[in-house]
Amino acid sequence: MSDWLISLKTETPQEGFELAITLARKGVGYTQPSAEVRKKLRPEYEENADSLTFASQVIAVHFQTVAAANNYWK
Repeated sequence: MSDWLISLKTETPQEGFELAITLARKGVGYTQPSAEVRKKLRPEYEENADSLTFASQVIAVHFQTVAAANNYWK
C-alpha cells in the first residue's frame, strides 16, 4: 500500500470536509478491497436512510478529527 495521507492539515474548512469524505471512502476501500463486491452491495444501501445516515456520521467524525488537527482554522 502506498502512503497517500501525508497530513491532516488543510487550508480551509471546505478542504477539510473533502478530506473527511476521502477518509471515509478510503476506510470502506480498506474494509472491503473488492470493487466488485462494493458495487454488488451498493443497491442494498444507496436508498436506505439508515445506511446513508451512518455514512454521514462517519464523515462527521472524520471532519471533527481534521478540524481539531487544523485548530478549527483559527
